[in-house]
Amino acid sequence: MPQHKSAGKRIRKSEKQRERNRAVRARVRTALRRLDEAPVAEQSESLRQATSELDNAVRKGVIKKNTANRKKSRLAKRVQRATSAAPKSS
Repeated sequence: MPQHKSAGKRIRKSEKQRERNRAVRARVRTALRRLDEAPVAEQSESLRQATSELDNAVRKGVIKKNTANRKKSRLAKRVQRATSAAPKSS
């Protein structure tokens, strides 16, 4: 039990913040998983969604800016390789 009123408030605030952060991280992970599972034709749209979720997580302070940029760069490189290696259908 908290000994001070302010300590009780910190506990309540940190629990809310923890739940909020978990939700944002879950959305990021879901977007990344959808990108992994997307067919090659739909990967550019999935990349856009994943990038958006990463930017949103940065804006909310859940992950650091450089971490998001590194992930976006690696994802874009992977999508680029997949689309260039995919056979073109006419």
